[in-house]
Amino acid sequence: MPLSLIHRLAVALFGGYAFTWGLVAFGVAGLVALGVDFHEAETALLLLAFLVFQPLFLWAFAAASLVRVWAVLGGGAIFMTAAAWGLQRVLIA
Repeated sequence: MPLSLIHRLAVALFGGYAFTWGLVAFGVAGLVALGVDFHEAETALLLLAFLVFQPLFLWAFAAASLVRVWAVLGGGAIFMTAAAWGLQRVLIA
């Protein structure tokens, strides 16, 4: 297997997973902050995660620039995870 294909597979799996996980964490925290029950918010966002991960996975293979894919997926994952962490700290306090 060529190295570029292994690299794209890694970014598709790990970057797509991290981005989706950050989205779910931020979405659940946001919905709970709006008054939605935690388990309802969790179920809704986990169902949405199935619809989000697949296009991200495919985009990692279709995109011309692998740097852009890493920037969007990695940056989005870091931003949403940090925002979810901050929102959760506010909700707990």
